[in-house]
Amino acid sequence: MKKRGKLDGRKFKRVSKEQKLLRMSEISLILDSYDDIFSDFDSRSYSERALSDDFLQEARRASRDKAGEMELKFLVPRKIRNKEQEKNIKKRLCEHFKKHYKRINDEIKHIKKEGIFMTMAGAFIILSATYLAYLQSSSFLIEFFIVLLQPAGWFIGWTGLDQIYYGAKEKKPSLEFYEKMSMCNISFGEY
Repeated sequence: MKKRGKLDGRKFKRVSKEQKLLRMSEISLILDSYDDIFSDFDSRSYSERALSDDFLQEARRASRDKAGEMELKFLVPRKIRNKEQEKNIKKRLCEHFKKHYKRINDEIKHIKKEGIFMTMAGAFIILSATYLAYLQSSSFLIEFFIVLLQPAGWFIGWTGLDQIYYGAKEKKPSLEFYEKMSMCNISFGEY
């Protein structure tokens, strides 16, 4: 028997910590049909079809405050439920989320590698300009290279650092979304 309490004359159920955590980690979406998950412009089967931008935006919004293991639950009308289609849809969603997680993770690694290379190239150019200044030759050509290399080195170095920090940071929300979704449990229910 569930315990009930009273608050200002209203009855309420006491909710366990586990139930609260479960509610906090669940994303429930009500669908009119399975097609709500997929793009209207793609006529392929559910196992190949592109996902709807509306669905992805809603899933992104709903997952923003969720932490830990998540459950993505679709509620569909009882009369249209089809276990075989649900199996194909689950597989397609898992493939999509894992593929995009890997793609964005690889993009972030590439951005960081490129940023590190640019930062090192900038440092090398600055070092070269310093060495030319150290030679203290009054040659016009050496003075020209010093004037050319110093700002170029600083620009390339700072651009590389910018890419490492801000370029990768820009992709982080998408990476977090796809990481959460690639590990979530997908289920179907009915209404």
